[in-house]
Amino acid sequence: MSSISKRQFLKSLVGTATLSTWAGLDETLAKVAHLPAATLVQKESFWSDIRAAYPVTKEFIQLENGYYSLAAQPVMDSYLKHIQQVNSVSSYYMRTRQFADKRESQTQLAKLLGCSTDELIITRNTTESLDTVIGGLKWKAGDEAIMAQQDYGAMQDMFKLQARRHGIVNKTLSLPNHPKSDAEIVSLYEKAITPKTRLLMVCHMVNITGQILPIRQITEMAHKHGVEVLVDGAHAFAQLNFSIGDLGGCDYYASSLHKWLGTPLGAGILYVRKDKIADLWPLFADSSVPDDDIRKLNHTGTHPVATDLAIQDAIKFHTGIGIERKEARLRYLQHYWTDQVRHHSKIILNTPEAPARSCAIANVGIAGKTPTELAKILFDKYKIFTVAIDSPPVQGYALHPMSTRP
Repeated sequence: MSSISKRQFLKSLVGTATLSTWAGLDETLAKVAHLPAATLVQKESFWSDIRAAYPVTKEFIQLENGYYSLAAQPVMDSYLKHIQQVNSVSSYYMRTRQFADKRESQTQLAKLLGCSTDELIITRNTTESLDTVIGGLKWKAGDEAIMAQQDYGAMQDMFKLQARRHGIVNKTLSLPNHPKSDAEIVSLYEKAITPKTRLLMVCHMVNITGQILPIRQITEMAHKHGVEVLVDGAHAFAQLNFSIGDLGGCDYYASSLHKWLGTPLGAGILYVRKDKIADLWPLFADSSVPDDDIRKLNHTGTHPVATDLAIQDAIKFHTGIGIERKEARLRYLQHYWTDQVRHHSKIILNTPEAPARSCAIANVGIAGKTPTELAKILFDKYKIFTVAIDSPPVQGYALHPMSTRP
């Protein structure tokens, strides 16, 4: 096969068929370029135009966008084009362009997170990212790990596996749904620390309640005790306006890109602070990479590369809207309904009231109804799809709105 220049190949890969799908978005954004997020947050005509870019089902009202938030149509069009173009040259792409293009997606993600490209890898999801750390630490018998009941179940399972394998001790606390202050949360974690504590895992945003935790304060406190901090940012990345530098120097950070960034399924990120890379043991061997290079953690074998390419399209859509506008709108939508029902005698809200303590996600229960019963009623009678949460610390159902009202 004759040689193809990078410029020629990328032109072939992107193609021209997808360009028109972005035109409407560009026009919409140009009209409001001068408006700040606070002004735009209730401009329904703008958000209706944004909503029109999503292929939302008409069969039911989708209020479970946290598990997997559908990609916008321009992103999906580009993704399908990537699949077609990669398939058309098959092995040639995989052997000549795959890693350079993934590096570009990695570089753009690092810019969004505010870290070095050499501190971030693209994974398949948050679970894989967090498990890479939990399973990659050099545990000793008696080492302690701290987590919360509200943390994601798969992560707690991974810690249990390390307990079986290495004899570590897992200590689980329970977060208050309505904390009085950041200090209350920080103190809760600090009281669980002992001289044997090795790692503290904490959610940036609790997936079942939407509560945002004070990561900077928790991290700074833990580091004073010589404890590393692993942050589960599955729902925070691309929903909240922050950079890794705002989090107090956390050691590890993980997220999924098919949630609030709107990338097609199958992509996540793992940030490892530069000085922590060398001591982290890879899950899969790669002898071509030195111990202090984060790529040692990223040996994935052959996998669908179109998702890696579509990350760049999702970032383009996300940054076009702007994270400040996106966060403000999502928080507005959540408070649009929670403020009206919060003090109803038969309604139980498991999400903090203060705006800074939550954003898009909220959890609500109805007195006398189990979460499962209520979720069934909402879908069967009103065609509203939600997710039931029925665990010891939280009973209710979680709602994850998108950019506009249903």
